[in-house]
Amino acid sequence: MKYPWIDAYLLDMRGVTKDLKKEWNWIRYQIGGKLFAAICLDDNDVPYYITLKLDPLEGQFLRGEFEDIVPGFYMNKEHWNSIKPDGAVPDELLKELLEKSYRLVLNGLSKKKQREILGE
Repeated sequence: MKYPWIDAYLLDMRGVTKDLKKEWNWIRYQIGGKLFAAICLDDNDVPYYITLKLDPLEGQFLRGEFEDIVPGFYMNKEHWNSIKPDGAVPDELLKELLEKSYRLVLNGLSKKKQREILGE
């Protein structure tokens, strides 16, 4: 995978938990029990997609700009996008998109839950 930093980057975000959904063979990253990113693994445990949530218009725009960004694999195609892990999406852009996904899901939680996660 082209993005060896991704696990540490995601786990450095406040309140993020990680698990392996064995039935799907996905490494899931969650905030407040809600998925915001996943690394989808093939039968040999090799990543084949990084899936994250984006504003629908931004996701649509990015899919038009990068052939390595496609509608979310096994997810709602309007809100979720999948990125090929060995593609041409620049590291800085992927970091920005992961942060946006985190914020989208965090902002969808109750204000009380947000304060708990952020330590406020």
